[in-house]
Amino acid sequence: MVLFGGVGGASAHAALTGTDPQDGGVLKSAPTQVTLTFTESIGLLEDSIRVLDPDNRRVHTGEPGHAGDRSDTVRVSLPKGLGAGTFTVAYRVVSADSHPVSGAFTFSIGERSATSVVLPSDPNGNTAAGTLYDIVRYLAYGGLALLIGASVFVMVCGFPGPVRRLLLMGWWTLVLSTVALLLLRGPYERGSGPADAFDPAVLSDTLTSRPGLALVARLVLLGAAAFCPVHVAERNRGVLALGGLLTVSLAVTWAAAEHASAGIQVPVAMASSVLHLLSMAVWLGGLTALLTALYRSAEPLPAATVNRFSRLALTSVAVLVVTGVYQSWRGLGSWDALTSTSYGRILTVKLAAVLLLLAGAGFSRRWTGRLMLVAEERVAVRERVPEMAGAATKDVRADLPSDGAAPADSTDESDPADEGDSTGEGDPADRTAVYRRALRRSVLAEVTVGIVVLVITTLLTGTQPGRAETEAAAASGGAASEQPPAAMTVIPFDVGTPGGHGKVQIELAPGRVGENTVQAVIFGPDGGIATVPELRLTFTLAAQDIGPIDAELRNLGGYWGADGVTLPVPGTWTLKATVRTTDIDQVTVSKTAKIG
Repeated sequence: MVLFGGVGGASAHAALTGTDPQDGGVLKSAPTQVTLTFTESIGLLEDSIRVLDPDNRRVHTGEPGHAGDRSDTVRVSLPKGLGAGTFTVAYRVVSADSHPVSGAFTFSIGERSATSVVLPSDPNGNTAAGTLYDIVRYLAYGGLALLIGASVFVMVCGFPGPVRRLLLMGWWTLVLSTVALLLLRGPYERGSGPADAFDPAVLSDTLTSRPGLALVARLVLLGAAAFCPVHVAERNRGVLALGGLLTVSLAVTWAAAEHASAGIQVPVAMASSVLHLLSMAVWLGGLTALLTALYRSAEPLPAATVNRFSRLALTSVAVLVVTGVYQSWRGLGSWDALTSTSYGRILTVKLAAVLLLLAGAGFSRRWTGRLMLVAEERVAVRERVPEMAGAATKDVRADLPSDGAAPADSTDESDPADEGDSTGEGDPADRTAVYRRALRRSVLAEVTVGIVVLVITTLLTGTQPGRAETEAAAASGGAASEQPPAAMTVIPFDVGTPGGHGKVQIELAPGRVGENTVQAVIFGPDGGIATVPELRLTFTLAAQDIGPIDAELRNLGGYWGADGVTLPVPGTWTLKATVRTTDIDQVTVSKTAKIG
């Protein structure tokens, strides 16, 4: 999940596409049930839907369930005798990709009214438990990268040394973070506090859910993998086969509970997600192992070991590119989503970070290549020295006189051409030291940027994919087009006294020439519905010298309204509202609206 796409999925993160009653609708009689429709299958919680009356009292509804056999809906029955006024419906469900989705809407019976319901400023319910859950997810990804990356580094590159400690660190980090995720899953889904993590009922529900089962399976696999830090250096076929099976199975526990498990092309997406996650772990975890070996090893790291990892990293990057491109397409759906959705913008930031990571990898490969050249030179020199020494001995014996005395013209001076580095670039040992220091710096830079990419990736997996956001907007637009047309105008006002500002929301239906119904709501400085002693509204079409036409608004208890307001011709009309907040404080404000 590191390169071009997270474990992204089309239509992942369920989005609300329709409600019955409609959001903001005014009904003549009380409904018998409330139904919500989403873009994908959803899971229900015990408290998935709460209905609140105008006085913020909870309405006793039936148990939440799906509407018929449609898994993308949730429905509750309503009791008789609801009364009149504005009711608020708050919902919280779990999308097919395991992320909770929440929000609220209103409907009115008889007429709109003031309501004392106060909804959270963040509808997603970002509680302390949710924050802790996200932090632990970061740790889990890091632990997986260390465990898999360090294991593959030892088995492929053959240099255990100080890397064995990383194996233990990765295993313990992943075990503890998985336990924490299992405990925090319930409060995260419900939007409640961390104390609910130890509630037996909440934990029981988690253990029977798909994300909970995936976490339990991960713990079982980690128990079976406990032998890896001890036997991974043996590199026999049995260890390699079992380690490979456990590694793939661990990756599947992520794919089964994230974006890949929902949306289009699920089998292909699951396979792509597993490959993407494994490639990420091999690359970033292997980089951490390489950095540890470069800095912590008691003996110099052989150039051949660095070269083997360089080839392994190149293969991982190739897999990341292929799977990342596919997952980006699956998550975005269109080029426009790259800039018009949160998912696309985060993905763009991630792409920039990945480009930096690839640049660092290029420098590392450069220094690795130079280390290999120096190593080859030193091997060639060691092989050449014995041959030169043997040839020199034969020459000396041939020149000796029969009495064994040295020739008179013999000298102990050596040939300068035989000294020093064969390439003329300095001593190989000095060049090796320089290249190793440069390699350490480039690998450190890679690991640092890799951690940033990992954080962005984890953030991306918690963001609604662009395709789903676009589909939800289209569905909402389609639902809206089925409603009777109406013209909505909002006019800010300020009478100049403390607390004397707000806005008038005027709805004109159908917003066309002829008779119209007018409804006006006053919102105070806190954004809530406010009451005022008087509200007057007139319509004027100055271009044709028509008006002012008085709407003759009546106070209908929480909002103002009038029926039969006739606008005779089309054009750009001026709506003039006079708001009186006290016996002596009032202000007149205006705004234009086009009437077809």
